[in-house]
Amino acid sequence: MSTQPPQTTPITVSELAKYNGSDPSLPIYVAIKGDVFDVSKNTSSYGPGSGYSVFTGKDSSKALGKSSLKPEDCIADYSDLTEKELETLEQWHAFFSKRYNIVGKVVPDN
Repeated sequence: MSTQPPQTTPITVSELAKYNGSDPSLPIYVAIKGDVFDVSKNTSSYGPGSGYSVFTGKDSSKALGKSSLKPEDCIADYSDLTEKELETLEQWHAFFSKRYNIVGKVVPDN
């Protein structure tokens, strides 16, 4: 399954929040290390009420590195991850890159 070339379209933090699966007319996005992945084709994992919906509509880099499903860990700042956790984060990014299209880059709201 091949993916399209990564897009660099800027997507603000507040814009990204709309793509959390709650609006069925919008795609579902998960951001990792600032790259925004379209995970819409996998609603069983990322749709509302599913196991990984906690990651949607935001950059959840820290949580992915820590293998955590806690909402408070679903933040973009992963500066306090250990070396092992950083490896895990890299593995998640590689996993997503093989399966999902990158549709943009997260940018601050202002």
